[in-house]
Amino acid sequence: MSNNVKGFLAATMAAICYGTNPLGALPLYADGINSYSVVMYRYGLAIVIFAVIMLVRRENFRIKLGHAIRLALLGSIFALSSMTLFLSFHYMAAGIASTLLFVYPIMTAMLMTLLFHERITWGASLAILLALSGVVLLYHGEGDSKLSTAGFLLVMFSSLLYAVYIVSVNRWSVDIPPLKYTFWVVFFGFIAVYLFSLLAGAPIQMLHTAKDWAFAFQLALLPTVLSLFFMNIAIAKIGSTPSAIMGALEPVTAVIIGVCLFHETITLRLCLGILLILSGVTVIVKQKV
Repeated sequence: MSNNVKGFLAATMAAICYGTNPLGALPLYADGINSYSVVMYRYGLAIVIFAVIMLVRRENFRIKLGHAIRLALLGSIFALSSMTLFLSFHYMAAGIASTLLFVYPIMTAMLMTLLFHERITWGASLAILLALSGVVLLYHGEGDSKLSTAGFLLVMFSSLLYAVYIVSVNRWSVDIPPLKYTFWVVFFGFIAVYLFSLLAGAPIQMLHTAKDWAFAFQLALLPTVLSLFFMNIAIAKIGSTPSAIMGALEPVTAVIIGVCLFHETITLRLCLGILLILSGVTVIVKQKV
């Protein structure tokens, strides 16, 4: 299997896993758990999962000081991206927020072009256009109501930070195995979320039911451990811009979850949106493989 194929498979898995964020977050919100606590449990349990895997594989945890500084910055960026996305769920439907988050491939491409003079190919441009057209169709507001300005700005900031994270991972090459790399990103992200909660004056709440712990574990495993692990592999194999464009599968995941688990209606608009997004993904895959 070629590196390109491995990279696109990893990017696909990362996008699908990251699209499951609302699955765990919304039930915890419904039980009265605040956003900071939700993200803290998400990152804290992810650290435990990574640590257990590393211990089983007998990998050491040591890193150089220079690597620690870079990973601390990456962890803080990723944590703030998560925090702003989860906060946006209080201002708009999670499906809409997850859909709007998909502007990050454009931000990634722009950052790579402006900062590192990467040329945007016709294939990448067409893929972005097709995927964004699909996202527009997937967007389903309630009637003529306007989006919350606060929620919209939070999602845009989250998207920008995620783009910065992807570009930084691509440019800050460090000789660290993917598992250890991701463990330290999440570890420093956990510290960053705790500091954010202190600054916001938000108390860290306890989880009391098995159901709440199950939702927290889902957030730790799918959109954190697996998503980050696969994304880091994808960026190393195929680069920042293609990995970001493959994130078009995130809103598709959100729609499928909504239809299968929350009995949302399948419409022609949804089908066309998914078709456009998958067409964009196909264009970028065929160009690279």
